[in-house]
Amino acid sequence: MISEELLNILVCPKCKGDLEYREKEQKLVCHKCKLAYPIVDDIPVMLIDEAEKIDE
Repeated sequence: MISEELLNILVCPKCKGDLEYREKEQKLVCHKCKLAYPIVDDIPVMLIDEAEKIDE
């Protein structure tokens, strides 16, 4: 589980926009860029090249 403090400071590395935490999927989603950043072993992988493109 990611701490609330960390979630408050994380932003999308591509557009610097807000991220939505999806606990069940273990992803951080940027709706503006339509990218989902994975969370591996409770550590967000905030690399644009590792992000998954999503359709909303």
